[in-house]
Amino acid sequence: MRAAVIRHERMVSLGNFDSVLRAHGYDIEVLDAGLASSAPGEFAAALATAADADLLVVLGSARGVYEADRHAFIAPEIAFVRERLASARPTLGVCFGAQLIAAALGEEVRPGATVEIGYREVTPTDAGLESPVRHVAGVPVAEWHGDTFDLPRGTERLASSAAYANEAFGIGDWMLAVQFHPELTDEMHEEWLVADAAYVDAAGYDPEALRAERARYGEGMQAVSQRMLAEYLEHLPGLHPSPGRAT
Repeated sequence: MRAAVIRHERMVSLGNFDSVLRAHGYDIEVLDAGLASSAPGEFAAALATAADADLLVVLGSARGVYEADRHAFIAPEIAFVRERLASARPTLGVCFGAQLIAAALGEEVRPGATVEIGYREVTPTDAGLESPVRHVAGVPVAEWHGDTFDLPRGTERLASSAAYANEAFGIGDWMLAVQFHPELTDEMHEEWLVADAAYVDAAGYDPEALRAERARYGEGMQAVSQRMLAEYLEHLPGLHPSPGRAT
């Protein structure tokens, strides 16, 4: 099976999702969008070849979905995701990816009231407790965003936090979108703290306090997020489960 992964920055990768996808039999094809080394034409061609991928994963970005006038990759990416969703093909979005899915479904993505950086609890809804998102209940997860959107029509809210109502939403078993960063490894978190230091400082966060949160919660979050992804993959319509059920 093929997993097409849209990556917007080199340091925003699959992280701890990579091993789960490979364990479930996926060959991973990375499509680079918005990177200095990737030309717009190359990205458009890559999107065309990814149309029949068994799974699409849209990763995070420091850009805003509403910045299409500044970043040429955003509009064609929204159009591509819109077409895929219309065909009910398995699609997973993380942070910017979740926001882009919301935009593809007709919602406006906009700056939120606060920038969330650090580990926070998200609370699954009743529907979320019947979904793979159930695994993060009671376990602080990594947040690194400041944008929001209204719940897209035809989707189901799966989790909320104190600051943001739409931390996770989905459609059936085939589409899952999360605002938090379940893929984040400790190494990625450190790289983000260094590379995005100005953003962290402007939002009023102390890097050392964030490192202390990572030491306390990082390992536990990675464990439950891998179980979340495994359950999502094992329930995809028409695909065969791979190693063992998630618990």
